[in-house]
Amino acid sequence: MGKDVEWVEFFEDDCRYADAINGIVFSGKQVVSEADLSELDTRAGKKVRDLVRKTALGVNFAIVGIENQDEMDYEFPIRIMEYDVKRYKKQVTRTRNQLKQQKEKLNPGEFLYGFKKDSRLHPVVTFALYSGAKKWDGPLSLHDIIDFTDIPEELRNLVADYRIHLIDIRRFKDTSVFKTDLRQVFDFIRCAEDKKALLELVSEDEYFKNISQDTYDVITKYANLGEGVIEMEKYKGENGGINMCKGLRDLIDDSKEEGREEGREELLRGIVINMLRKNKTIEEICDLLGCDSTYVEAIRKGLEL
Repeated sequence: MGKDVEWVEFFEDDCRYADAINGIVFSGKQVVSEADLSELDTRAGKKVRDLVRKTALGVNFAIVGIENQDEMDYEFPIRIMEYDVKRYKKQVTRTRNQLKQQKEKLNPGEFLYGFKKDSRLHPVVTFALYSGAKKWDGPLSLHDIIDFTDIPEELRNLVADYRIHLIDIRRFKDTSVFKTDLRQVFDFIRCAEDKKALLELVSEDEYFKNISQDTYDVITKYANLGEGVIEMEKYKGENGGINMCKGLRDLIDDSKEEGREEGREELLRGIVINMLRKNKTIEEICDLLGCDSTYVEAIRKGLEL
């Protein structure tokens, strides 16, 4: 499981799970709530999938799974298709068992296969959250990994396809569709390769002054920032949370210790400028970045703000 454990624990909060569905499927419209979700067995034959929930929608329900992926998997459509088929098979088995109990009159085909003419299955869909730094260059459908060389178009058109729904976290542009701290998780992972952007994000979003432990565990693991960030565990916020903002100065100082004074200065100046342009006060900037007020004031005057 490895890193997947962090995601599984994060999504144990059904508010976040519902938020993921609303953001990905409904563009932020609040269609699904925490109360609409119920946990299902994650076993899929001999394999275990990451997350799956029964999701109530009016008088019906759908089964929504989430798979976490941080490396390329070039047979990914097969794996996802297998998970989904196993879930459909479970529904068929349940229907068959119910028919045995009901003892109603069945036609020969219904009796033989344990599935009535009017029996119906509930829809199954799986979303793959991809957090890798490299842009996904793997297959997005079953057809992408089928060799159709010299296969006539008439036959090719009869080969069923199976599309996967990949969410590329680092390239997900509009995180405002999320209403829980799933937005901050996406934002943090997205900025992970750019220290300046990351420090700006953490300094400008009040949430990062007191993030929960499970959120911290996810972003530090999937952003792949190494031990330097994990040490920020010593910066405690309120109610057992973690204040990542207070860790900013240590991250900046790391650049100095590594002999990159010029880079440190450029990084710090850029963050100060952006914060001033966003109407942060000199006191707020000094408190957050640990720099002197005269330094910030000099930059402010240079910008003629």
